[in-house]
Amino acid sequence: MTNTTPNDLDYVLRRGGGALAAKMGIEFLEFSVDRAVATMPVEGNTQPAMLLHGGAYVVLGESLGSMSANLWAGAGKLAVGIDINATHTRSATSGIVTGVCTPIHLGRSMTVHEIAVTDEQGRRCSTIRITNLIKDLPAG
Repeated sequence: MTNTTPNDLDYVLRRGGGALAAKMGIEFLEFSVDRAVATMPVEGNTQPAMLLHGGAYVVLGESLGSMSANLWAGAGKLAVGIDINATHTRSATSGIVTGVCTPIHLGRSMTVHEIAVTDEQGRRCSTIRITNLIKDLPAG
C-alpha cells in the first residue's frame, strides 16, 4: 500500500519540487517516509523589512509536507493539502533556513506532518503543520 523505502531522495529528484520551489531556491537534502530535509535561501525570499517572508516559510513547509505525503501514499495515489498553519517565532535575515519534516500521523486516507524551520544557528524560526488527503489518482 505504501512506499517505505529508507531513503527516497531520488524520488524527489526525479519528480522535482515544482516551479515555485525552484524559484525560491529550495534544495532537497534528505527524503524518506520518516524524515525529509530541505534548505531555502533567505536572500530573494524576503519581505520589505528584509526578513524572510512568512509565506516563504509556508512554501518550504508545504513543499516538504506534500512531497512526504505523496511518497507515503504510493503508486496510483495523490496526496493533496487540505490544511496548513504556521507559527513564526523568530525572523531569519540572512543565510539559509533548513526545514525538517516529520510525520505526526500516516494513515490510509490522511497524513499530518510537522515541519520545523531553523536558521543557521539552529534556532527555530517557524513551525508548520500540514494535513494532506490521500485520494486515487484521476483516471486518464
